[in-house]
Amino acid sequence: MTKTKKTLISLAATLALAACGKEDKPLSLPQPPAAASETFITHTEPPKADGTVGMMLPDFARLVAREGGAVVNIQAVRDQNGDSGEEESDDPFSEFFRRLTPNAPDFSDEGSSEAANFGSGFIISPDGYILTNTHVIKGMDNIKVTLNDKREYPAKLVGSDEKSDVALLKIDAADLPTVKIGNPEELKPGEWVAAIGAPFGFENSVTAGIVSAKNRTLPDDGYMPFIQTDVAINPGNSGGPLFNLKGQVVGINSQIYSRSGGFMGISFAIPINVAVNVADQLKATGKVQRGQLGVVIQEVSFDLAKSFGLDKPAGALVAKVVSGSPAEQGGIQVGDIIRSVNGSEVRSSGDLPMTISSLAPGQTVKLGVWRKGKLLEIAVKLGNQGEASAKAEREKAGRGNSIGGFEFAAAGLSLTVESDNSIVVSGAKGIAYHAGLRRGDILLEVGGRPVHSQDDFNAAVAEAGKNIPMLVKRGGNTLFLAVILP
Repeated sequence: MTKTKKTLISLAATLALAACGKEDKPLSLPQPPAAASETFITHTEPPKADGTVGMMLPDFARLVAREGGAVVNIQAVRDQNGDSGEEESDDPFSEFFRRLTPNAPDFSDEGSSEAANFGSGFIISPDGYILTNTHVIKGMDNIKVTLNDKREYPAKLVGSDEKSDVALLKIDAADLPTVKIGNPEELKPGEWVAAIGAPFGFENSVTAGIVSAKNRTLPDDGYMPFIQTDVAINPGNSGGPLFNLKGQVVGINSQIYSRSGGFMGISFAIPINVAVNVADQLKATGKVQRGQLGVVIQEVSFDLAKSFGLDKPAGALVAKVVSGSPAEQGGIQVGDIIRSVNGSEVRSSGDLPMTISSLAPGQTVKLGVWRKGKLLEIAVKLGNQGEASAKAEREKAGRGNSIGGFEFAAAGLSLTVESDNSIVVSGAKGIAYHAGLRRGDILLEVGGRPVHSQDDFNAAVAEAGKNIPMLVKRGGNTLFLAVILP
């Protein structure tokens, strides 16, 4: 592929967003038959006399032989008209692809040129539906799919979703080999996985490694529970399958982290259940809808859990409720800790947006909320992310003039009261500094109580005791910090 700088080799790329609600007309995906329960493992040593199992290694050769036929190569081309004096492409791989792939477009043709992306994909139905990444085919005019047996087909774009980076293609063919769909929830860190794709245009290349972590969220992408692996992924692998040792697809290879432009041991795959939900909607309606709650959340640290009276760090702490959002209409408040959605536990803050976005707009969800030492159940009717942004609008942090200052010596905190009745941090050291408070922070709440004066602050601190959650405003954002006194 040629979009290496923008999508595959940098976290600065536009990354995808999360799972999507199911529709009434899902794709008829192949379910693993009894044979698919076979695990591809080779015994390198016989069982020992004491009954212990001998050494075992993954047998990727048999896995690839059985499942590799459903993996395809994708070439997407965009027609471009240009002048004869047009500059050459600055893509370092363009010349490489021209030599490697005889049928690749000639970028140097006088008067016109073509831009091309190269990627991978896999067949999910015998009649020719194929999953790949959106960034492989985005903005392209023609898509060509090459099967494992070298047959080539023009592909139709059924639909694509930039947030999840999932695209659904269709070729006019029948009786095609298909992948088996696995359950990424069953994956465990340390488990063997394998990828098949066309890195740098080298077709049907196999790489293998282990699952490094699950439910990994990336910067600017709080909606996708990526599978992190150390499988070697390079430009051209985009859109290809990630297999478990049962020969089932558990993910779509999509991103890598790199400072050099090449593989550095960290790669990310979109969970296949997320991709299938997207494909269902694209096939049925050509678009994807996601539920929206309308809150800004943060992780619950150990100290925050202690300050809010929780026995362990868990859930999603609401730092802001978007005005007019479903959350506000449903009664969600700043300082609430959302512990569950429809009975499903929210283990960390990243679980909440992923869960909510997997539900359909208009659906009513039951949220388990920890508020002031009690667990409540609150019903909220979800909105549509397509109609309103899930992100709160940034507010300007207006400031007044200082009319006095005071100290919270026990925490090493210096505060100033402004003429607009706001309390601003003028200095932080010791406990306050280690809690994360910084000069210029505006205190909004202390121990769940709004503060606008020194008296307000003193009363809130006295009521909170030694474990004090503080809601601060910093640069237009709001967040909770926990001050733990000795």
